Amino acid sequence: MTTFRSGFTLWQMVGKARELTEHPSVLDRIDAVLGVMGPAFGRTGYGKGRPLVSALEDVATESLLFGDFELAQRFQRFAAYAGGELFLEILENYYDEEARHRSEEGMRRLVAIGADRAVAVLDSLSRDSPEATVADARDLFRGIALSVDHLGLGTGEGGIRLPTRERRRLQQYGHMELILRDLPRPASAEAARMVGDFLADADVGLLAQLLELKARRAGLDALRAAVEDESSSESALHARLKNQEWIFGGAYMAELARRQYTADTILDIPLLRGDGSLHVVELKRANIKDLVIRRSGHLMLGAAAHRAVSQAQNYLRTMDENRESILADHGVDTRRASATVVIGHPRFVSGEITPAEIAETLRTYNTHTARIEVVTYETLLESAARMLALASAQQDPDQTEEPTA
Repeated sequence: MTTFRSGFTLWQMVGKARELTEHPSVLDRIDAVLGVMGPAFGRTGYGKGRPLVSALEDVATESLLFGDFELAQRFQRFAAYAGGELFLEILENYYDEEARHRSEEGMRRLVAIGADRAVAVLDSLSRDSPEATVADARDLFRGIALSVDHLGLGTGEGGIRLPTRERRRLQQYGHMELILRDLPRPASAEAARMVGDFLADADVGLLAQLLELKARRAGLDALRAAVEDESSSESALHARLKNQEWIFGGAYMAELARRQYTADTILDIPLLRGDGSLHVVELKRANIKDLVIRRSGHLMLGAAAHRAVSQAQNYLRTMDENRESILADHGVDTRRASATVVIGHPRFVSGEITPAEIAETLRTYNTHTARIEVVTYETLLESAARMLALASAQQDPDQTEEPTA
């Protein structure tokens, strides 16, 4: 059962985030979020539920369209909190400096308490067993760790008394992404041991997912920078797309290491589909002024795009003709292979042709081709950004709701 959340803290954070953008469409969607939260104020609390989650996700999606990944990530986290998937403390650690300082102070106090109790345990062990070794101490603490479900904080004068907020923090190992952010580098044997102990207890699947998402964001940012540089060559764009097959969609398992399957063809990016067949990606420059041209009042692809498509056609024909030898020698099925031509970007197109007109021209062209699709770098980037926006780490939603005002 989903536990939807809302409250004054989220309302404040959304209001502050509104000051970080000037795009009218993003501002409109943020105002829609405040509208969902606002009507209930003063009566039963702040508006929440699926409408609030959807409104927050709309802001994230719109921010991605303008390349504002930081704002998009902020509203993705807001949506995760409102949908019961993220703790309020995580949002505060990211976006409330005062709350973060309070949390850090609380953690320091908890560490001090823990260290003090650890010294008391070691003193007791040395008194009861003067011959105890380091291994005995390690076993004792491991036993304590395995028995935490039976430990309490105590209510008497001699017990440990903490505010509810800090007691809850003891019960939560925290958010994996925050742990990773401050993970020590194994520059010494002791640091390496600490990292090893952490990894032994960590959710390896979640850890790998977070690292992969971080790498994908970095790769997408690098590609975007190369695309927006009008001097970028095909080789520069190729370098940013190498081993980034995820950008082309989930249908592809991997980028093949071999780029040449016949004497007269060298492929830019050969991708392997799930059924073992080949998909060819042909890359051209992003700075193509005549990507789409207007002739006699009609829009059509320019010469550069037609040349790229013809090149892809020749690759596919050669693959068809040599299918048996390629399959026998390399284990790749090239019969009826398909291709994607990535070329141009609306920002570089001349002739007062709008991005919408370019998209419509390419859609019309692609409906008349069976095995080759032509896309712009803008389309490629937007599609990849949406995939990243949909990817999120799994988090235990078993969290009490923040009291509403």
